[in-house]
Amino acid sequence: MTAMALSTALASPAAAQTDTPCGGDFDAFVADLRQEARARGHESGLVESFFRGVRQDRDVLSADRRQGVFQMPFTDFARRLISESRIENGRRNAEKWQDIFDQIEADHGVPRGILLSFWAFETDYGAVQGDYNTRDALVTLAHDCRRPEIFRPQVFAAIELHAEGDLDPQTTTGAWAGEIGMVQMLPEDILNNGVDGDGDGRVTLKTSVPDALMSGANLLVDLGWRPNEPWMTEIEVPEDFDWSLSGLTVEKPVADWAQLGVAARGGDLGPAELPASVVAPQGHRGPAFLVYPNFRVLFEWNQSFVYVTTAAHFATRLEGAPAFDAGDPEPGLSGDEMKTLQRRLVEMDHDVGEVDGILGAKTRVAVRAVQEEFGLPPDGWPTPALLNRL
Repeated sequence: MTAMALSTALASPAAAQTDTPCGGDFDAFVADLRQEARARGHESGLVESFFRGVRQDRDVLSADRRQGVFQMPFTDFARRLISESRIENGRRNAEKWQDIFDQIEADHGVPRGILLSFWAFETDYGAVQGDYNTRDALVTLAHDCRRPEIFRPQVFAAIELHAEGDLDPQTTTGAWAGEIGMVQMLPEDILNNGVDGDGDGRVTLKTSVPDALMSGANLLVDLGWRPNEPWMTEIEVPEDFDWSLSGLTVEKPVADWAQLGVAARGGDLGPAELPASVVAPQGHRGPAFLVYPNFRVLFEWNQSFVYVTTAAHFATRLEGAPAFDAGDPEPGLSGDEMKTLQRRLVEMDHDVGEVDGILGAKTRVAVRAVQEEFGLPPDGWPTPALLNRL
């Protein structure tokens, strides 16, 4: 379950038609990359050094197609990722690197809980960073025609890192999708947001905790993190709550939610004027959260709803919040049942994105629409009973 940043971010996009060159003979594809690298101004010797021995990694392609874990319900997924040992290790690391976290919070307004959460989930605080050759992974995924528009630019960013002496194409390893280091960043993000946190003149995300944490914070700010604002609060809602107001498509000031009877399970809801949404990842009988603009920023790091919600909750746990109240949610659907549901929704002219068995944002919107048609609580959580009615 580690090394998941882009791995999960790439769980949902479909194999879209693209004008980016991809596919065909692998050697010819690499020759085209070499030519473009030289056209970008890199010397032939550097280009040859980067591509020498490059190979298509079939294990990368297999990993890219294995996404069943993101079909898990939120409570199961969260219990799988959030353990007492991870919480304890998070607290120890917060204490060990307190000066770095203090500096990050002062300079960027990114709280330690968020960085600790991603550090934990991505690499178990640096212990499991992935053993895929980074150069081969990026070239393999650029050649594959599922998302070449994402990975082809990363190949050239990796060449730039090689030119700067920060990436050895023969020995640099990381996650299957080409991310490097303790918080798993792609080459472009390293170029744009890498920070020399320990002052040694290098950005070393695999071995330097200050470099990794400061670079991760810098990336979040670049993605739109709003300094010193909350990201999530667990809530309780009144029995007569209008569930059509739930979901990320509805946003209201905190004060308005309070007037509707929404209350924080612990602490307060946050600044009255702050925009927020109510999310119930397993429907009206499961846990519920009020989420703020910074929660949405996390989707720029990772596109999986269940992953982002779990990471956001874990961050609150690391900052002292209790475990969520799981409630008594109705059973969800298996992966195959979810695909059946998605196909039926498509037949009814609803946009669910890709029929992939994963309960993503578009599927939740479509489910909410048919729940309203049937007079059910429109909470966006599909159940076997709903599938049977469809």
